[in-house]
Amino acid sequence: MDATLAWPDADRLFADPKTALDRAKPIWLVQGSERPSLTPAQTAWLTANNFQAARRKALLVPDASGGVAGVALGAEPSKRDPMIRPETLIGTLPGNVPAGVWCLDGSVAQPDLAAIAWGLGGYQFRRYKTSSSDDIARLVIPASADAARVRSIVEAVHFGRDLVNMPASDLGPGELEAAARLLAERHRASVSVIVGNDLLHKNFPMIHAVGRASSRPPRLIDLSWGTAGPKITLVGKGICFDTGGLDIKPSAGMLLMKKDMGGAAAAIALAHMIMAAKLPVQLRLLIAAAENSIAGNAFRPGDILKSRAGLTVEIGNTDAEGRLVLADAMALADEDKPDLLVTLSTLTGAARTAVGPELSPFYCDDDTFARQLEDAGKAVADPLWRMPFWTAYEPMLDSPIADLNNVSDSPFAGSIVAALFLRKFVRTAKRYAHFDIYGWRPSTKPLGPRGGEVQAARALFEALRSQY
Repeated sequence: MDATLAWPDADRLFADPKTALDRAKPIWLVQGSERPSLTPAQTAWLTANNFQAARRKALLVPDASGGVAGVALGAEPSKRDPMIRPETLIGTLPGNVPAGVWCLDGSVAQPDLAAIAWGLGGYQFRRYKTSSSDDIARLVIPASADAARVRSIVEAVHFGRDLVNMPASDLGPGELEAAARLLAERHRASVSVIVGNDLLHKNFPMIHAVGRASSRPPRLIDLSWGTAGPKITLVGKGICFDTGGLDIKPSAGMLLMKKDMGGAAAAIALAHMIMAAKLPVQLRLLIAAAENSIAGNAFRPGDILKSRAGLTVEIGNTDAEGRLVLADAMALADEDKPDLLVTLSTLTGAARTAVGPELSPFYCDDDTFARQLEDAGKAVADPLWRMPFWTAYEPMLDSPIADLNNVSDSPFAGSIVAALFLRKFVRTAKRYAHFDIYGWRPSTKPLGPRGGEVQAARALFEALRSQY
C-alpha cells in the first residue's frame, strides 16, 4: 500500500507508435450494418455472435490461427445521451480487451477525443491495493491527434481523480499544498502559502474560522505562472473533509465528504492543462484548504464573521462553509483585477437536485463566454448547463444583524443563492464564472470508473484554448 502523493503515470496507457504500431491490433468502430474494414470471414463472425452496433458492446475477432485479430466496438451514437458517441465509447475498451497494443482503424472523426477517452476510461485508483499488475492494454495515439495535448489532459484528470479518491486521513490541507507544489515544480511556477493563525494576520478570517477546529491547520495556497497575457485566476474549494461543523451532517451525508475538495482538484487539473499547453496567459491558482471539523473552538451558528472584503457574514449554517473560504480567496483574486475569475467547488446539494450528478451547472454574466463554455463542454464530452444569477433572490441572503447571511432560510434555489453569495465578492474582475460541480462519478461510464471526477476542467480548458 502506498499513500504517498505522486504524479500519475498516465502515459502507461499509451504505446510509442515508432516501436509498437506494427504489432498493434485494430479497433474497428462499427455503426449500423456497414463493415467496410472487415473481411467477409470477420463479418460472418460478428453475425454468428449476434453483434449489434446499437448495443455498444465490444467483441474480440479471431485471426486464422485462433489468436486475436482485433476488436469490433459497437459505436452507434446514443439518441438520448449526446455524450455517448463513437469517440467516447473508446473509453470502454481498456479494461475489456486483452493486454497488448491497440490502434484505431482510421475512421474516427475526433482522434484527440478518442485517445483521451481511452486514457480516461483506463484510469484505476489502486494505491491502496496490496497487489496490482502492469499487464495492461495500451493505445497507439493516432498520428492525426495532438499526442502532447492528449497526454497532458489525461495525466491532469488522473492527478485530480487521485486527489479526490484519496481518503481524508491521507489528504488534508497540507497534502493539498503538496499537490500544488508538485504541480508548480513540474511547470516552474511559484507558490506561496499562508497557514494557520497567519491567516488572521494576513486578513483571511473566514478561511481561518472554518478550519480552526481541525488539528490540521487551514491554509491559502497561491500558485502563479506566466508573466504576460490576460490574467486568468482559478479559485478552488479545498475542504478536505466536511463534517458539517456544529450543524453536523448525518453519517450518510459524510460518506463522500472526502470529495469536498473536488473543486480544488478540478482547478489543479485545469491549471496543469493550461501550463502544459503553454497558453499565453498569466495564470493564478488559489486554493482555500481546510477541514470543517468539530471542537470547542469551532465556529458556531449565529456567529458573525468579517470577511477579507470587509463584508460581515452571519452564520446561518456551519455546513455552508465552502462559500466562506471561497469568499476570502475570491476577495484576494479580485484585488488583482483579473480578466477572468473562475470558481470551482462542490458547493451545494441543490445543484445535484437540479441537474443530477453528470451535468455541471455554471453561472456566468457574459453571454458570449457562457455559449463558448457550453459548446466546449459538448465538444469534449464534459457537459455543462448554464444557470441564472437570478438577482431577485438576493434578498434571501439578508441578515438583520450583518451585511448578509451565508444561507437562506428558504428550501428553494439553493445553488442559485450560493452563487449570488459568491458574486458579492467580485467587484473588479472583468468576467466571472462559477461552477457548482459534484466531483464524483456515481457509476462507471465510458470516460471513467466510479469515483472522483474533475468535472468542468476539460470543458474550461477547451474554451480557454480556443480563445487564447
